[in-house]
Amino acid sequence: MTRLYAALVLIGMLLIAGCMHAPTAKTEREAQLDVMTYNIRLDLASDGPNAWSERRTLVRDLIRYEAPAILGMQEVLLPQKRYLEKTLPAYSFIGVGRDDGEEAGEFSPLAWRRDMFEMTDSGTFWLSPTPDVPGKGWDAAYPRIAAWAILERRDGRGKLRVLNTHFDHVGAAAQVNAAKLISHWINAGPGKGLPTIVMGDFNSDPESEAYQVLTSGALVDSRSASIAPPYGPPGTFTGFDIAQNAGMPIDHIFLSRDILVDRYAVITQHWGGRLPSDHYPVSVVLRLPER
Repeated sequence: MTRLYAALVLIGMLLIAGCMHAPTAKTEREAQLDVMTYNIRLDLASDGPNAWSERRTLVRDLIRYEAPAILGMQEVLLPQKRYLEKTLPAYSFIGVGRDDGEEAGEFSPLAWRRDMFEMTDSGTFWLSPTPDVPGKGWDAAYPRIAAWAILERRDGRGKLRVLNTHFDHVGAAAQVNAAKLISHWINAGPGKGLPTIVMGDFNSDPESEAYQVLTSGALVDSRSASIAPPYGPPGTFTGFDIAQNAGMPIDHIFLSRDILVDRYAVITQHWGGRLPSDHYPVSVVLRLPER
């Protein structure tokens, strides 16, 4: 009986230990946060079979399946934004048109799961010497914009701030100066000191000066910071060609150094060779510091 009693005690202790570890794993999963940036390509009739009307359900379904907690998009025209707001009802959206600060031109909207976050502040600035006024900056071909929000987590884990942007594709000076503007926002803007996510289509690869400006200060590239090896191809632009294999990314998710990156992926989902956009989305799984 003594040996049987000792064995039962040992089994009981092992079961208790197992139960003690289970909530820890669950807590870690609950603390993770999925974030995605996605250039969805504006609606152009000249894209023919790749026009928005032919692929909008692909974009919608990809976002639904990946279900990011926070989503930044680029090249979004007003009808596209309205379609996504209607078909992704779990998300709240912010953002204005870059041409007039209202509804004209491309948006770089931010979206988040409303069951996970409450917005406490938000804003927009233009990537130009006059950031409060719509217009082009330096040698940019088009007006460029940044949208930001401060989000409070509904699970009580604190606040974070998120910025989504789209750098010019032509002007080298515009790219560098846009990176400096965003660096200034990080250091002195609303919510300074909060965990910060900066994402978008930067039209800048890791060898560019603009990229170096962004990563020489408070930010780190989530790809290089990922604990797990990065998944997917290195490049993010395809031009709607599934066989395209760009050597470096131009779409990035940058983070303040107090955020951990569990996983990084470039999502290459296609339907029989048909791509939802001419960019692949970038997706990361993050862990924010407790506040």
